[in-house]
Amino acid sequence: MKKEKRNNLKFPLYIAKRYLFSKSSNNAINIITIIAAIGIVVGAMALFIVLSGFSGLKDFSLQFTNVFDSDMVVVPESGKTITFSEAAETKLKSLEGVAAYSRIIEERVFIQFEGKNHIAFIKGVDTHYGNVTVIDSIMFNGRWFEEGQQEAVIGYNIAYKLSLGAMDFTNLPEVFVPKPGKGQILNTDIASAFTKRDFIASGIYDVNEDVNGKYMFTDLEFARDLLQLDSTKVTSVAIKLKPEVSENEVRNKLAEIFASEGIVIKNRIQQNDALYKMLNTEQVAVYLIFTLVLIIALFNVIGSIIMMILDKRKNIKTLYNMGATLKEIRRIFFLQGALMTVLGGLLGIALGVVIVWLQLQFKFVYITANLPYPVKLEFMNVVAVFVTLTILGLIASKIASSRVRERLLN
Repeated sequence: MKKEKRNNLKFPLYIAKRYLFSKSSNNAINIITIIAAIGIVVGAMALFIVLSGFSGLKDFSLQFTNVFDSDMVVVPESGKTITFSEAAETKLKSLEGVAAYSRIIEERVFIQFEGKNHIAFIKGVDTHYGNVTVIDSIMFNGRWFEEGQQEAVIGYNIAYKLSLGAMDFTNLPEVFVPKPGKGQILNTDIASAFTKRDFIASGIYDVNEDVNGKYMFTDLEFARDLLQLDSTKVTSVAIKLKPEVSENEVRNKLAEIFASEGIVIKNRIQQNDALYKMLNTEQVAVYLIFTLVLIIALFNVIGSIIMMILDKRKNIKTLYNMGATLKEIRRIFFLQGALMTVLGGLLGIALGVVIVWLQLQFKFVYITANLPYPVKLEFMNVVAVFVTLTILGLIASKIASSRVRERLLN
């Protein structure tokens, strides 16, 4: 029985390959077939290049937002602060899977310098912050602040807007933050309603346009004094995980350590969930648009197979008279379309891989004069293109092969 099934498949496959690779006596059919094949190759290549380009753009966008994002962060579920006691810190130090942690105090502040002002976020961090995130590679000028010296590291855009340079001692900038309390601030109480501190800009960091105007980094105690918080209060705890550690296990243990606090534990993706959702939505939209292009290209495959059916009517009748069933004859043209789609798709993906690899190696396409277009070779993009094209090709081949009917054989 199995041998008979193999023979039933081998016969249509043999004829399908002959029809696919041999020239037809009708030149118009040859042209239509070539156009259909080129459409599949170009469509598969275009879809792969676009997905690879979007993967590169996605990584390019996220690399800037992830500069100051740790592997995990503990933040309050409500309010602005959580209590980080000595007992909790002792447990966190002994927690397996945690490579480093850093206490952070963050709040919106008002910076003023020589009549110019800017609203940013002060981010007070302890000495372990450099172990949780990368800070050396982002420094544009100057150095990272020293503890207890009333120093701060500001973004490039903040420095530009305030005309403030690194290690400028001629006139110190000021940072303001509202004092804790309730009620409205009257004009007569403005001076007493804000806590003010002078600071020295020890360095300037440069990440991207958005982040450069957002943060000023200071010593944790400087931020705590400015915001008038006690020694156990922090706004978040940033955590760096050890390689190959289970995130869920660490998350459960952190929940136990901070059980008395209302907290939320976020991983790197959850810290930028809005950006991830936007990028993923755009990627799905691009995929659907180019899939539509593939569907249009596969109409050529349907037309090519139908034209081949009409051209091979005499051969089909001969096969039918020799004992081939209607199902086997339909399978011939189904396999012809499937072969055209799969082989064309593989060739298109191969060309796409070559083009993406050339862009990675030689960077011949640039967004700006100094910024090559980011691309990324991912196996999942290969799978996505091949599976999409194969499914659509099989559907197109099934539609075309169904045109072989009994009235054609009589």
